[in-house]
Amino acid sequence: MSMNNGAGLLRPPTGSRPASARELHRVFLAMLPLAGVVAMFVITVMAGTKAGFLPMLALGPAFAAISWRPLPTAVMAVAALTLAVSLAVHDNVVASQRGIIILTAITGIAVAAVIASGARQRKEHDLATIRSVAEAAQQILLRPVPRHIPPVETAVRYVSAAAPAQIGGDLYEAISTGGCVRLIVGDVLGKGLTAARTAAVTLGSFREAAYDATDLTQIAARIEASLQHQVDSDEFVTAVLAQVSSDGSQVEILNCGHPLPLLVREGKVTAVGSGEAGLPLGLGSLTDDKREVCPAIPFKHQDRLLFYTDGVSEARDRRGAFYPLEEAGAMLASSDLGLALDLLIADVSRHVGHALLDDAAMLLISRV
Repeated sequence: MSMNNGAGLLRPPTGSRPASARELHRVFLAMLPLAGVVAMFVITVMAGTKAGFLPMLALGPAFAAISWRPLPTAVMAVAALTLAVSLAVHDNVVASQRGIIILTAITGIAVAAVIASGARQRKEHDLATIRSVAEAAQQILLRPVPRHIPPVETAVRYVSAAAPAQIGGDLYEAISTGGCVRLIVGDVLGKGLTAARTAAVTLGSFREAAYDATDLTQIAARIEASLQHQVDSDEFVTAVLAQVSSDGSQVEILNCGHPLPLLVREGKVTAVGSGEAGLPLGLGSLTDDKREVCPAIPFKHQDRLLFYTDGVSEARDRRGAFYPLEEAGAMLASSDLGLALDLLIADVSRHVGHALLDDAAMLLISRV
């Protein structure tokens, strides 16, 4: 599901398995119950009921409960039980103690499989509903960012983590005011409703302060005050605030405990901003030091500036190696900013080898 400018909650299609592999996996699960029953029936016919394979016919309904709906699972259960009774009658063991025990066991497993299939289907429906609500809430919180905000163009992507139905705490916003553009990208400590509330407070304060604050430090101070009054004392937000000058030639950056933005110039990637990030928003009262905006950096027409959360920079492969963002210059230099972020998402997913374990927000800007 996507919003204007490509922003939205996206599940990376390449994060776990390619589409063809997922389709093969689905077909395998769908065919497994039938294959299990047929295989066990053939083996039992060839070896005879005395060989001990007759109880294995219960594999059919047991496997069906994994992916089939209750009615097809019940049909499979009846078929497996019918085959078991037929074989027991054919070999004259249906009335024996052993035959009665086997048929009773198969019946019990079949009934349990139907019940389990129904419970699984209800939980899948509930999870789909909860996930839909969570994604709708996330989209309300993170409204679309316009593609053109003179003097810059923007692209935004938000990739939801693998955890189902979980509202994340990553946030972003870009606002045009007084000819300049002010933006924020941040990450709230934790997840769930508490993180969503903290993100809402942060974004609400930024959206209000961005229009009349004199500079980035004043915006940070107003966000800090809002957090102190409206959220728990142990909640905080790492964030980068930035201001693009009215002609787009310079960018000021205020880092509040967040990964440094990356400047892409002539294919080379350089971290920009203060090397010593200030305290996260919400923790400013722990020090008397004032927040300082780093010296303005030049922003040329072919430059790109990437703001992101640690869901990107701390994405690890199976060996524990972080994703090498510093090597993403060629992708991010694309003239199509949305395509550049799509390529980055796909590359991060390939690096990780599975769905992302943390939300990832990315905001890419260039001069008009």
